[in-house]
Amino acid sequence: MLSALPSFEDVRVLVVGDVMLDRYWHGATARISPEAPVPVVQVCADELRAGGAGNVAINAAALGCQATVVGLVGEDEAGSVLGERLRAQGVACRLEAVAGVPTITKLRVISRHQQLIRLDFEERFDARHAPRVTAAALEALPGMQALILSDYAKGTLAEVAALIAAARQRRIPVVVDPKGTDFARYRGATVVKPNLAEFEAVVGRCADEAELAARGAGLCEALELEALLITRSERGVTLITRGQPAWHLPARAKEVFDVTGAGDTVAAVLGCALAAGLGLRDATALANLAAGIVVGKLGTAAVSVAELRAELSAQAPLPQGVIDTAQAVEAVAKARAQGERTVLAAGRFTPFDAQSLAWLEAAAALGERLLVAPLADAQAVAILAALRAVDWVVPLTDTAALTTLAAAARPDVLAVPCGTALPAMAAGVTVVELPAGRALG
Repeated sequence: MLSALPSFEDVRVLVVGDVMLDRYWHGATARISPEAPVPVVQVCADELRAGGAGNVAINAAALGCQATVVGLVGEDEAGSVLGERLRAQGVACRLEAVAGVPTITKLRVISRHQQLIRLDFEERFDARHAPRVTAAALEALPGMQALILSDYAKGTLAEVAALIAAARQRRIPVVVDPKGTDFARYRGATVVKPNLAEFEAVVGRCADEAELAARGAGLCEALELEALLITRSERGVTLITRGQPAWHLPARAKEVFDVTGAGDTVAAVLGCALAAGLGLRDATALANLAAGIVVGKLGTAAVSVAELRAELSAQAPLPQGVIDTAQAVEAVAKARAQGERTVLAAGRFTPFDAQSLAWLEAAAALGERLLVAPLADAQAVAILAALRAVDWVVPLTDTAALTTLAAAARPDVLAVPCGTALPAMAAGVTVVELPAGRALG
């Protein structure tokens, strides 16, 4: 499992695709219109964000990458605003302005954190404009470590095959967020990232995961892809790599608030992770983690390094065996966050015998996790760490050290042998005296 984030500081990624301006009108609703059975929204805020390939680039920049975006806009105010928003968030822009075609704009009306309606203002860009995109992308490609193609079927990527070929010739990984049913146009890409509906529109409905894996493997072979990453909503993601078994990862979202732009985040994090040197599995795990964060936000949004690092820490497995006090504090806190009670059992366990084992099993029955603190008992440490009932062992020198450990880790229960005299424990720590143990004295 991925345990730490790679460094994104010097990573350079190029995003090419359909850029758009996402506009949000926020307001309260208190009545129904007398003209039609619809709510009346009193608009009080107008918010502008970059969407589509622009949102992909912003997600890359939020990780600390050096992100450049290439796309088509209209010769209008929306195109100018979109460029301003991108540059303000650290994205270098190569936006080619086209006369007579509006910048793609999506207006969402939001009330009480709920989207009431979306209005789209757009026209598909003609294929004759695609060479301008290709020229700008090929000019920006040297020195890049990943190419992310964000296809919303608006005409920007009419020459996508040329972009894939140019990147692969330079050994630059290519991540494609696809659209439509003609996946042959993405032949030779490193990873194509459809959602389940998009995938099944190409290969047909899959009855189960085995059929999904088989058809995905066939598509990888036919299109010379290194991998397919299929996003499956609440069922997580499936990575299908040529020559390897399918890998299924569960969804990581705690609460789904808004799925807008989640695909952009997955494409961005996947591409940036590959550019930073991660393998496909680790890059997929990181992208899946990012998706779980971003769906908890309203509208098109980015995921920060701090959020990813915190989520990685929360998902990391608890330590095992012999640990120190600092690790014990973290382990007990994680166990508590998972709804588990921790018992700190302190005692002398040399010689280790049936009496010692029975006493530890009695202590373990008081909670879900057992932290054992042998006092001045170095001989017993290895034995204790090997016991199935014991989660962690923190060797201590005396009862004063036990008091310090209990105050720092704040276990739910402190189990000690009968007759042990201890100073008052911190609030919330219940002290239980168990018979048959060797007194700490």
